[in-house]
Amino acid sequence: GGSGHEPAHAGFIGDGMLTGAVLGGVFASPGSASVLAAIRELSGPAGCLLIVKNYTGDRLNFGIAMEKARSEGIKCEMVIVGDDCALPRDKGITGRRGIAGTVFVHKIAGAAAQAGLSLEEVAKEARDAADNVGSMGVALTTCTLPGASPSTRLEGSKIEIGLGIHG
Repeated sequence: GGSGHEPAHAGFIGDGMLTGAVLGGVFASPGSASVLAAIRELSGPAGCLLIVKNYTGDRLNFGIAMEKARSEGIKCEMVIVGDDCALPRDKGITGRRGIAGTVFVHKIAGAAAQAGLSLEEVAKEARDAADNVGSMGVALTTCTLPGASPSTRLEGSKIEIGLGIHG
């Protein structure tokens, strides 16, 4: 996903978690060429599982990279996470956004892979987790873009509930 959410996503690389993370610009999906380069570099004989938050750019670019990897003979699966309980499950054609619950999907998939399950089995465990996890964003301060002035929307003792990943 996009940069600006540190320590996510690179902060979740480690034993029993992610093998890699591909970052785009601030709040922007990485391009499919970057995702494909990571798939090529990190995939072993078991293949590669892409865990993607439900945002159009991420779905598109990771999906294109997955299809290209498959055409090169790399086993690849993708799991979409849409865990945002602030939105109805059937929100239009896009569905719920992927937010903090994605970390649980990372952990469950990582543990399944570490236990030696096949790519298909790991993907099933991750999909089951994604289908059953829910979270909601809460902010005490606003998001500030690099080089921009801070917003005063949440001054004092205000909080905002139901935000997406960008605040």
